[in-house]
Amino acid sequence: MHHYGNLEKIMTKADNSPLTAADLAVDEIIVNGLNKAFPEIPIITEERAANHTVSHSTGRFFLIDPIDGTKEFINKSNEFTINIALIEDGTPVAGMVYAPALKRLFWGAKNLGAFEENSEGSADAISVRDTNSDALIVVASRSHLNAETEAFIEKNKVVSVKNAGSSLKFCLIAAGEADIYPRFGPTMEWDIAAGHAVLAAAGGVVHTIDGDPISYGQKHYKSPFFIARTASAKYF
Repeated sequence: MHHYGNLEKIMTKADNSPLTAADLAVDEIIVNGLNKAFPEIPIITEERAANHTVSHSTGRFFLIDPIDGTKEFINKSNEFTINIALIEDGTPVAGMVYAPALKRLFWGAKNLGAFEENSEGSADAISVRDTNSDALIVVASRSHLNAETEAFIEKNKVVSVKNAGSSLKFCLIAAGEADIYPRFGPTMEWDIAAGHAVLAAAGGVVHTIDGDPISYGQKHYKSPFFIARTASAKYF
């Protein structure tokens, strides 16, 4: 937040995506902290390109996006997040998603449940809602609302569409504020792993558009198109 609204320089990475001093600072804080606490667990982070060709489809590793939604951070939309996930044998088993500008902190873990920190600093358990598939609340990407997503919304019984940036979309479903998040566009594994873990811990599911599980730790860490939803949400 020291850098928020006070950026002196915006860099461009090899893939033409933006990079700020805040991305690098958060990356250093998280990596140093995790290395100190869990020196035996490898770390994959978006900002360290040298490790992106090392696959971890088996075993345990951390998957980090220091700032998910750097464009939102630069544009001061408040909807950027910090994502930390723990992956075991290709599955996100624990995750934390923090939106510092919104002061919303979500976390969850397999067999432990999902939580959001309240204004007093204590944790409230969260869970997905019982979805009425005749009145779906869809959450979609503010900056990636493409033709496929619009077609999905058109053919389902949608009563409301909420726009949100970054991993907040998973967390809105986990907190019972939405039902389904269709993603028909490219993402990287560090974009979605932490949100996936929180949503799964809250009783939701994430799968490819063909209904298959998503396996993390693949070479280059590219994600397939996917659907994130409550377990009871039905769609076409």
